[in-house]
Amino acid sequence: MSDSLVELQSRKRLRLIILRSVTWFAGLMPTVWLVWRFLDDRLGANPIEEILHRLGDVSLIFLLVTLAITPLRAVVGWNEIIKIRRPLGLFGFFYLTMHFLTYAVLDQTLDFEFIIEDVLERPYISIGFTAWILLIPLAITSTKGWIRRLGKHWKKLHRLAYVATIMGVVHFYWQGKADTYWPTLAAMLITVLMIYRIRNSRGRWRPQVREAKNR
Repeated sequence: MSDSLVELQSRKRLRLIILRSVTWFAGLMPTVWLVWRFLDDRLGANPIEEILHRLGDVSLIFLLVTLAITPLRAVVGWNEIIKIRRPLGLFGFFYLTMHFLTYAVLDQTLDFEFIIEDVLERPYISIGFTAWILLIPLAITSTKGWIRRLGKHWKKLHRLAYVATIMGVVHFYWQGKADTYWPTLAAMLITVLMIYRIRNSRGRWRPQVREAKNR
């Protein structure tokens, strides 16, 4: 193996190590920040509400960034970036789970009767809860073992990430009340990602149709 090839592989490994380190740093920082703010008594007059909102914001950011990885790879031509899609998605699920647990445990003190009533009667909570439920099987089946077991069905299952994220954006918008700037920005981003997804899917589908017609 030539020295130039060894050097190239070493650089790729180094870039991947840096990329993964930055991903984990970004994934853990919101937790560190919230804990620090809590211990320093800097979460405002209603700390539970502040924690609830911040966890929801962070989870949606991670889910949107996760969906943006594939188009970003196509634009910049950096294939290694796909390696961080899974941890980004899992961080999104983690913070969404913490968001729900904060609501259920700290805000509603595990009053299941009230929680069920809330989920059934308040649309923005209903859609947020549904988004979390949809992401559970995606988090469970994100390992290489599940990818092998599910085969071609794995990609079909994980398309639910788009559905769940759209629901998350709607939840974000509905609970935003007067402040619609960030929810609108999130809605614009998911729209762009969906347009890319649809156009990319059509591009793969058309050659298959032409091939079938030529048989």
